[in-house]
Amino acid sequence: MTARRLDGTAWAARMRAEVQPRVEAFTGRHRRPPGLAVVLAGEHPASEIYVRNKIATVNGHGCRGELHRLPGNASVEDALALVNRLNHDDTVDGILVQSPLPEGMGADAEQRVFDAVDPAKDVDGFHPVNVGLLVQKRPALVACTPLGCAELLDREGIPLRGRHAVVVGRSDIVGKPMALLLLHRDATVTICHSRTENLPGFCRTADVLVAAVGRPAFVTGDFIKPGATVIDVGINRLTSREAVERVFAAGSPKRRQFDEKGSVLVGDVHPDVEAIAGALTPVPGGVGPLTIAMVLRNTITAAERRAG
Repeated sequence: MTARRLDGTAWAARMRAEVQPRVEAFTGRHRRPPGLAVVLAGEHPASEIYVRNKIATVNGHGCRGELHRLPGNASVEDALALVNRLNHDDTVDGILVQSPLPEGMGADAEQRVFDAVDPAKDVDGFHPVNVGLLVQKRPALVACTPLGCAELLDREGIPLRGRHAVVVGRSDIVGKPMALLLLHRDATVTICHSRTENLPGFCRTADVLVAAVGRPAFVTGDFIKPGATVIDVGINRLTSREAVERVFAAGSPKRRQFDEKGSVLVGDVHPDVEAIAGALTPVPGGVGPLTIAMVLRNTITAAERRAG
């Protein structure tokens, strides 16, 4: 058996197309496009790529995406001041603070900055107000990655009602909101994490498994119930031949790609899972495009809600 590929790239394109009329209607009604402000602090190569893709997507669909940079030596007070200014800018409907922030801002910087964003402009869905609304099953703005995963499951017709879903990872960004979205779809949900005993055993009971641990190829075949749906949220870059050979079998295209480019991407799910799962998201081309599509959708949603 080879797992059915859950094509996030194709679904993301459809989701973006669905949003386009809403953007055009808002722009015509209010004589300005929906505005997204992205805050990027410091120099982080992966963040640069993510931010560039997010801004290109919103701009390419009629919104106005702007990048606001802070130097690597900026203080958390500098970040808070910028967020405060964007909160009071009526042309900005959505604010996205790219994580991670520089270590010099302090261990609690991200929480302080996320909390400072106006909940009505919180397109990342990280503010306590938006998290609380999600808990109560009346969400306004939901974290983009879990929202994209939930949309994919819905549109692919993956049964959730009464099924057992296991989420590996308990972060505020993915794990916890993902569990809530599954719970609201009537799944029975288990959250596992680094301290879970017999983790493979828990995962093997899952009809739907969401891997969001940030460890390359961590979820192997012995974690998987035959025929289960597996959502691979991780995206990890391997830059050593030893790591590539440990994950990908001889003859794998990924080995050739490493020889050509010096690095390859792999998710949190090991490639051998494809022979056991019933459906699987690829990396790349799975969850990543959905996340960016949800940034666009949350931006127009925020704009519409702010305009009443």
